[in-house]
Amino acid sequence: CFFPIYPAYSSSNSNQFKADDFLQLGIKSIEFDNYNKAVEDFTQAIELNNNFSAAYSNRCLAHLQLKEYHHAVADCTVAVNFLPNNTEAYLNRGLAEYKLGNYQAAVRDSNQAIQIKPHDFRAYYNRGIANAALKNHTEAIHDYNLALTQTPDFSNSSLGDIYNDRGLVNFELQNLQAAMLDFSKAIRLNSTDDRAYFNRGCACAQSLDNWGALRDFSEVVKLNPENAIAYLNRGVAYHNLGYEQAAIKDLQTAATYFIDRKETIAYQRTVKLIKTVQKQVAAKVEI
Repeated sequence: CFFPIYPAYSSSNSNQFKADDFLQLGIKSIEFDNYNKAVEDFTQAIELNNNFSAAYSNRCLAHLQLKEYHHAVADCTVAVNFLPNNTEAYLNRGLAEYKLGNYQAAVRDSNQAIQIKPHDFRAYYNRGIANAALKNHTEAIHDYNLALTQTPDFSNSSLGDIYNDRGLVNFELQNLQAAMLDFSKAIRLNSTDDRAYFNRGCACAQSLDNWGALRDFSEVVKLNPENAIAYLNRGVAYHNLGYEQAAIKDLQTAATYFIDRKETIAYQRTVKLIKTVQKQVAAKVEI
């Protein structure tokens, strides 16, 4: 997850009035999730004023939403060349670099944003997810902690994202108690976040708490009934608890979703697990 970056407004002047008109149209298009139209509007603004930093920065944002990450990087690079203190452009470019797998570049852009605006929690959070991708676990946790200290009044779901992602780093470090605390905080902040339940379920399974895993994966399939891996994991929890018929049912559901999505390897592994459980059930019956 990452925090969205918001449009950068520009003050208008007489020789840029028409370019500003297209800028405002593009911002409206973004607000209505019409990103293709936004790209057209910002392009019109740039054609009228080719050194219009705000238009490049906002077109970068539209490209981000369209998953056109190379275009986003190019636009934000132009934007910061024209206006070196453009925090939004650095944040946007960092997100595009992250999506392209250029994690070091994403960290550098977040560093630039922090240098310009040191109290912006988004830069710390975005640097955190990039550091997590680089397996810089200590740095990632430090960034998430800084993000939590800089958070303004915003939605609980956004705050929950930070705890959830910090929990994932703790999970990778096998700090399972710390991970479960983070996932539990994320759930308290946003009780409809199936990611947090899923992650806590994985931490419970790693801790051999099969009842906790069963509880959390059950919540996941309530919130996201097509989550094949949640059915698979709940099936394993049922199996570990000795509820073999419930385990087989969940594993069969998972296998159906895997084959429908053409996830052949996952399907084959699940079918193999089903056969293993069925053999164990048959052996118990014979005894």
